[in-house]
Amino acid sequence: VQTTLKFTYREKYPDETPLYEIVSQENLEDNDVTSIIKLLEQQAEENLGMVMIFTLVSAVQEKLNEIVDQIKTRREEEKKQKELEAEEEEKQRFHGTPVTIENFLNWKAKFDAELLEIKRKKMKEEEQAGKNKLSGKQLFEMDHNLDTSDIQFLEE
Repeated sequence: VQTTLKFTYREKYPDETPLYEIVSQENLEDNDVTSIIKLLEQQAEENLGMVMIFTLVSAVQEKLNEIVDQIKTRREEEKKQKELEAEEEEKQRFHGTPVTIENFLNWKAKFDAELLEIKRKKMKEEEQAGKNKLSGKQLFEMDHNLDTSDIQFLEE
């Protein structure tokens, strides 16, 4: 944060408060500017009869430091809040239905039905593509006469 103050001395200074204004400011909200002006008024009234510009500037610097601390605290709180929200979101994402025997059996039945359907589709696709030819191993497992067929062929 930053602010530029302009002080104008009056003829009866320091028995009279100087004129002051905020010429420019950066990163200050309207309520911060208002509180700085009120602080200047209060400090000027308290220091009537004394040289006060240094005191006024020091008070404004302290106020700006407080504002910076408030901004830092607010940002840290917002960051913590976002982290908590993200953590809660993460928990909600991984928090599902508690598994009971009934739930599991229902899921298992649906899962088995889906797998069976997938296998059926695959078999149909293979039949349509002409891939229903059995491998040698499958042929031997299905027909035990083939175990001796090679020997019979050689004997002939």
